[in-house]
Amino acid sequence: MKLKHFLLIGILTLGSFVNAQEVKKNAIEVTGVAEMEVEPDEIIFSIGIKADNKNDLADNEKKMFEILKNAGVKNDDIKFKSMYQNIYSKTAKFSKNYEFKVNAKANLSKVMEDLNQKWVTSLNVSEVKNSKIADFRKVVKINALKAAKEKADYLLESMGKKTGNPLEIVEIEDYTSDTVMPVAYKSRANSIQMEMADASVDFSFGNIENIKLKYSIKTRYEIL
Repeated sequence: MKLKHFLLIGILTLGSFVNAQEVKKNAIEVTGVAEMEVEPDEIIFSIGIKADNKNDLADNEKKMFEILKNAGVKNDDIKFKSMYQNIYSKTAKFSKNYEFKVNAKANLSKVMEDLNQKWVTSLNVSEVKNSKIADFRKVVKINALKAAKEKADYLLESMGKKTGNPLEIVEIEDYTSDTVMPVAYKSRANSIQMEMADASVDFSFGNIENIKLKYSIKTRYEIL
């Protein structure tokens, strides 16, 4: 029994040694990089409205929904966030905060103009994105992997070698910006106070920076 036990340990040890030798194959390690710029097609705004009493707040809320409806914003794209009552204030005791999504089909400049009301306390850009950003991420990552393979091919070819099977693939996220700030808002990035809004500023989608995606893929290939 002891002899069999010893032989079994020997076989396992030999197997582990063989596996360790397989890991140490001649290999080349390279990194592929790919980038892409994507045009935004959605903007998420946060908006605050105010009133002296609940009835006026309800009226202002209806006006806001009507303005957004006329701009092509669906009710499903308007989200209630919070409500606040200031019992110490003599005016504007009640306030509400919402988020709404505007797509590229909407007249963004008209939305900004129509919401330039005394009862609108603030209008913030929460997020600028593309509705198909997940698909674009996949494309960039695949292109990064292809770039890594191409690099390994020409490096090994210069040595009279060939690229074998991939031994390791590691994704490295260098930089991805799903949220960008429109150029028009950069000087007032924290909050756009509607009472101070400049009518001459172009708030159109064409005045928004592209979303930048960049990915790196580190790979290790067997050398043949």
